Amino acid sequence: MKTAVFHDYFGAIGGGEKVAITIAKLLNADIITTDMDAVNKLDTEVNVISLGHTQTIPPLKQISATKKFYFSDFSNDYDFFIFSGNWSHYASHNHHPNMWYCHTPVRPFYDLYDTFLHKQDIITRQAFRVWVYGHRWMDQRSVNNIDQFVTNSKNSQKRIEKYYHRKADIIYPPVNVSNFRHKEYGDFWLSVNRLYPEKRIELQINAFREMPDEKLIVVGGYAKGDHSKKYAKNISNGLPQNVKILGEISENELIDLYARCKGLICTALNEDFGLTPVEAMASGKPVIAVNEGGYRETVTEKTGLLINADLHSTIEAVKFISNKPESYRKACLERAKHFDLSIFSKNIKNVIKNDF
Repeated sequence: MKTAVFHDYFGAIGGGEKVAITIAKLLNADIITTDMDAVNKLDTEVNVISLGHTQTIPPLKQISATKKFYFSDFSNDYDFFIFSGNWSHYASHNHHPNMWYCHTPVRPFYDLYDTFLHKQDIITRQAFRVWVYGHRWMDQRSVNNIDQFVTNSKNSQKRIEKYYHRKADIIYPPVNVSNFRHKEYGDFWLSVNRLYPEKRIELQINAFREMPDEKLIVVGGYAKGDHSKKYAKNISNGLPQNVKILGEISENELIDLYARCKGLICTALNEDFGLTPVEAMASGKPVIAVNEGGYRETVTEKTGLLINADLHSTIEAVKFISNKPESYRKACLERAKHFDLSIFSKNIKNVIKNDF
């Protein structure tokens, strides 16, 4: 069976990009996407086809991605189609049988609509309303062309049922546990995320500003044309000396940072699932995460701390775990095994097998 995986774009490295690559590898599938800027930073080993670049200004980027997928037609070239991301599913009307591995319904359209709206200035606020109104309608129509929903967490499953009125099977995203290793509990904490406002990286930075004896390394970037350029610039200005933002790095460099860090910090707003805590645990490292969203499905009291999303709670958690991070190692390694690639591979193949 010949399979194609449609993914929005590879403008920045995130959990969605890693999952799309993994699915393609497991199924010996081709990837069909738009922007390919970050492809060479991932260990792809798969054939990647580009529909062309998207615009670099929001929301023109999202609109152009939608258009490219909608007018694509590979119906005669493949037997099965998988969609990943927010915009690729607009190709679904031409491509059956299909499955959408839905990380989440588009958050600015639904659960984060008010949050995004209030961040706009007076000039762009009305334009944002118009874009969301029109694109949300298109989003709902496109969902009718999806044959089967699969999602990454109970958290996202609830959103899909609430906003799309569809049932979704849960297959947790994979981590190839064997790729990760433990070297030491070094002198720095790690933060791995796209530089997006909803990741609340400023909370981490402000916490470490109050802890000059602790260090924080932030890894991640953003895609051109996303809503994050201004945010990324703002958090990069006036950093305390004990905080560094490295931007995007290779997978091998990231694995090395996991191996040497003291632990991982995650502060994203109601995160869909969150792949990074599992990656950290696969390296034997404890996780401090806000008590929201998908983090509740991965982080336990034996593998780290779930905290309130405030400065005091973050500081206290860092100080507490820093006293004895090695005490979490065994539990972290065991917990990571529940999300191993072998389990994901079995589950995703079973879903596709049941469709034929």
